[in-house]
Amino acid sequence: MRRAWLAAACALLAALLLGGCVNQHPDRDASGDGGAAQRIVVTSPAVAEMTDRLGLDVVGVPKTAFDLPARYADATVVGPPMAPDLEVLATLHPDYIVSPISLSNDLRPKYASIGRASIFANLNSVDGLYESVSYLGAKFDRQQQADQLVAQYRRYMDDFRARIADKPRPRVLVLMGVPGSYLVATPHSYVGSLVEQAGGQNVYDDAPDAFVNANTEDMLARDPDIILRCAHALPDQIRDMFAKEFSTNDIWRHFRAVQEGRVHDLPHDQFGMSATFRYPEAHTTLLGLLYGMDEGAAASVPGATPHAPDAGDSGSAAGRPPATTGDSSPSDAASADAPVASRPSPTDAAAVTASHRSSSALQGPSEKKGLS
Repeated sequence: MRRAWLAAACALLAALLLGGCVNQHPDRDASGDGGAAQRIVVTSPAVAEMTDRLGLDVVGVPKTAFDLPARYADATVVGPPMAPDLEVLATLHPDYIVSPISLSNDLRPKYASIGRASIFANLNSVDGLYESVSYLGAKFDRQQQADQLVAQYRRYMDDFRARIADKPRPRVLVLMGVPGSYLVATPHSYVGSLVEQAGGQNVYDDAPDAFVNANTEDMLARDPDIILRCAHALPDQIRDMFAKEFSTNDIWRHFRAVQEGRVHDLPHDQFGMSATFRYPEAHTTLLGLLYGMDEGAAASVPGATPHAPDAGDSGSAAGRPPATTGDSSPSDAASADAPVASRPSPTDAAAVTASHRSSSALQGPSEKKGLS
């Protein structure tokens, strides 16, 4: 009996020792969460671009008109960025859902309702884009890739700032068109942040929100040197809308920028709602418009070639900014988008401002599933 017991004990010990020599968790990989391979869903083309550059695999991607990274060809489509399908999300059992910060107020409670943790990436500026890259790199054990991307961006910006150091600061009015109306874009918006990086002084730099609903009399009083027009979506339709507005509304004739022919429509593939890795092209465009600088091709930033024209796409040729939720993050700040003046705007304009009533800085994910 004793011999039988000893034999059984030896067999058990051998099994345990053997188990210690092999991977007992084949689904585990290096990560910032103790080694577990994270199941990640991305709900925005911009976020997909970031995770791709970090070398991260995902199990879910957004429905979008834009091209997504080839590595995600087999990922499950979870619906448009602004309205991902919660049932599909739940079936994927994601550890984290990564979305744009501009949609955090709408999406955070929905993700919580299915018990999923979320991260909302700040794509309201290029700085926010790289802050998000850095956070995700640390979170998912891609610190080396993140550090490399951030270092490349810093070198690029040092060179870019040097090129405009002696330039005057033109006063700029930025208009964001939505179907049937338009809003003023401040430095807290992506387009506004690009103008600021390029040395322009936004005439609404005193506004606390990303977009404001200002009247034309107030715009005129701020006397912009240059007026830049861009589209939230449907760029051809918005361009026609702006052309009609400026030709039929008499007040525009009194703007010095109009009188001097300094009104420009920005290319939608460079100036969408969300920060993308096309910012060098946008900077080059702005150098030409603000200073008459012919820079030729956009300055090159390693890793800054985009997979999608506008990473903030909401399923059409439109773009909306992304957001974040969650655990301990590098920063947790908030910014809003309240209307400022009295010009009535349609539902689309209201939706744009409402979508930005969320934190303008990256928020880390909640380690407690479903909690922000």
